[in-house]
Amino acid sequence: MHEYMSTARVWGLTCPGFPEEISRARRWTRDILRDSPMADDAELIVSELSTNAVLHTASGLEAGSFHLALAVSAQVIALSVTDDGGTGTAPKVEHRDQEAEHGRGLGMVSALAHRVVVHDSQYGYTVTAELFKDTRSGGLPC
Repeated sequence: MHEYMSTARVWGLTCPGFPEEISRARRWTRDILRDSPMADDAELIVSELSTNAVLHTASGLEAGSFHLALAVSAQVIALSVTDDGGTGTAPKVEHRDQEAEHGRGLGMVSALAHRVVVHDSQYGYTVTAELFKDTRSGGLPC
């Protein structure tokens, strides 16, 4: 393989920051990963990250949007959601009790994913969740 070639496939989608766009993000993810055994986990992760962007950042404002990126290789599925910023703090896992109605989404993402990384920029935050494919079937973890 040429040094600048990759076997990873990458997709991107930008959605207006309306709550109904979260279901569009889930369907988009499900369509791309329809043959993957990790499709259910990936769909839930995208749902949680998109919801956080719409509810807790400028993405949910009238002119707001959020961007999804999905990368699939032989070893990993990486799901990223980038928001429009507008918050003073980075997304983080909050430890809430079982009665709490909010604040457990990123914790659920962390429980499903093998790795979660938060990147910030001058425009907002990108949360990336990585699902490593089963190493017992011949793949190698990243």
